[in-house]
Amino acid sequence: MQDDDIRARISALVEDEHDLRQRLQAGDISTDEEHSRLRQVEEQLDQCWDLLRQRRARVEAGQNPDEAAARPVGEVEGYLQ
Repeated sequence: MQDDDIRARISALVEDEHDLRQRLQAGDISTDEEHSRLRQVEEQLDQCWDLLRQRRARVEAGQNPDEAAARPVGEVEGYLQ
């Protein structure tokens, strides 16, 4: 996955996030549904941002960015801030 593809995926996920919030306000989905789906979207966003950071770090280190791979949600979500 190239940087542009990752950024496009991030944009699509952000749109999903906004759509979910609007659907909740409109009463189209329940709070539980919104929270469940938002959690999935946030996890996917974290994976995308992590992959983008990995690719940039590999470029800076003179390595092939295409060798970066998405890490499992549990690993990405377990990072200390």
